[in-house]
Amino acid sequence: MQEFIIKTLNNIAREGLGLFDRRYVVDPDAPDPDAIVVRSSPVDTEQYPSLLAVARAGAGVNNITVDKATAAGICVFNTPGANANAVAELVFIMLGLAARNIHQGLSFCQGLRGLDEAEVSRRVEERKSAFRGFELAGKTLAVLGLGKIGVRVANRGIVQGMRVMGFDPSPALENIHALSPQVTLARNLADVLRTADILSLHLPLNPKTRGLVNAGFLASLPAGAVLVNYARGPIVDNDAVLAALASGALGSYITDFPAPALLDHPKVLVTPHLGASTEESEEQCAAMAVGELKDYLELGTVSRSVNFPTAESLPAGNVHTRLIMINRDVPGMIGFASQIIGAHGINIASYLNESNGVIGYNIIDLESPLPPALVAEIEAHGDVIRTRLIPCRHRADH
Repeated sequence: MQEFIIKTLNNIAREGLGLFDRRYVVDPDAPDPDAIVVRSSPVDTEQYPSLLAVARAGAGVNNITVDKATAAGICVFNTPGANANAVAELVFIMLGLAARNIHQGLSFCQGLRGLDEAEVSRRVEERKSAFRGFELAGKTLAVLGLGKIGVRVANRGIVQGMRVMGFDPSPALENIHALSPQVTLARNLADVLRTADILSLHLPLNPKTRGLVNAGFLASLPAGAVLVNYARGPIVDNDAVLAALASGALGSYITDFPAPALLDHPKVLVTPHLGASTEESEEQCAAMAVGELKDYLELGTVSRSVNFPTAESLPAGNVHTRLIMINRDVPGMIGFASQIIGAHGINIASYLNESNGVIGYNIIDLESPLPPALVAEIEAHGDVIRTRLIPCRHRADH
């Protein structure tokens, strides 16, 4: 029975790790694991020669060296949607705090400790107007990024009685189908910015979005708008935000990404990266990540990968060995592999090839064992990145 070594980084929910059975050894100190489960710690995939896969218990993978992983044939997974409810809930909790100046009111009340009842009442009546806020109902909520989280935020805005506009430059149909029909889909970014009383960011971090929210971006918002960032810190230029707050162009900034310049600013509400920090979210993320790794390690199937194409196939009863061939996405690779296997007199029970424009992923089910010379011949091809041999449970001779 093949045994897999799993390295964990950060505290991974036990409910997820408990899904690993006796074929797995989970060791946070493993120096050269077969797979890694991680939350926010950095992962340099070059440090692990035997590494086959990394699963991020969360959506963003900017803490993982994805390009290096792809070049080495290492599959990187994430868990989109597992933490969506937790983040969407927190966005509206923080919007409520900001809209009604609850945080300032709480601080004021804490300062009343030690006073008698009459003095407390007098000071409350004297100061309560200073904390007057506004209602969310009737305001225009603009949601930039309509993934799992963005869709939930947009739909909650409708429930709150808000006018909601959403924009995503590359929308996924499955997410758009979950969007309330009362949400207006914008045709371009400019339409979103000029109408937003509140702008909530739900974009991934990549070269196009890094520093997206700069001085020019903020100048396109209505004066006094509220900016919410529960996506990724580097999407927002903090210096530009502080300048907009100082001029009054921006009313307030709510973010999950603390930075020294933001702390103690009266118009900034900062939480310590709490977006996915709920018991339910951590359990769901861990369970999804573990499930992805098990399917990949045991069967070679791929789902919810950020660098490999989706490829799902179960071996039939007559399959002896499953060959995984990971190659650069160039023409002729299917014919190359099929010809070599056929030349060795081995019958191919099924062949699945998927590609994403960068990686070609091949699941080749074979009815007999593969001689080492055949595997070496495949690996010698200049565009083959990696191969794996997976013994199948159900064999023709059983």
